[in-house]
Amino acid sequence: MVLHSWDVGVEEAVRIQETLRQRVVLENTISELKSVGGGDVGYAKEGGPLVGVIVVLSFPEMELLDAASAHGEASFPYIPGLLSFREGPILIEAMNRLKIRPDVMIYEGQGIAYPRGFGLASHLGLWFDIPSIGGTKKPLLRSLASPARSRGSVEWIEREGEKVGAALRTREGIKPIFVSPGHRIDLATSIQIVLATCRGFRIPVPLRRAHHLTRQNLALPGRR
Repeated sequence: MVLHSWDVGVEEAVRIQETLRQRVVLENTISELKSVGGGDVGYAKEGGPLVGVIVVLSFPEMELLDAASAHGEASFPYIPGLLSFREGPILIEAMNRLKIRPDVMIYEGQGIAYPRGFGLASHLGLWFDIPSIGGTKKPLLRSLASPARSRGSVEWIEREGEKVGAALRTREGIKPIFVSPGHRIDLATSIQIVLATCRGFRIPVPLRRAHHLTRQNLALPGRR
């Protein structure tokens, strides 16, 4: 679904976010979960090429079903709160090269736990109409949350008094990651899926696999 042009300035990007966030659905719409995707973007160097990777893994086995990558240049500057305008186009290109669409996507980024409530996972979830989750090591919304040390412990991230995400302990005693729903999923289900796909790691396996492939792609001759 083409929602807008990506060739926009900062003011127009903010307007697009404020308009599209009204269309985000924060209810679980997953009836059957057989595959989970992971999306990540890697950068060769500041101002240099970037690569977007989408992987699709079977659930619950976490076996690779499909993967696609796309290379390009960043056409939008790095501005906190507008990451999807920098990374969205390259991830869309990668997604369009897949043969298998996942039942749910986990993006290296955030969903509604984001300025203006519309992060990368919300933006691309709405673009593809696929249930989407944001998961990242660092929150953009200020959070001093420190969940209990046990796996599965959470501290809620709130925005204007509303729960929009969670600092989630995915391994005992290891730093939490920050999870929020993007589109067509709720916070509780987002947490459940992230925990189910971590498999002893801090980061969900789909994101780990996607990140590994971005590093491989950037290391190829002519990609530095």
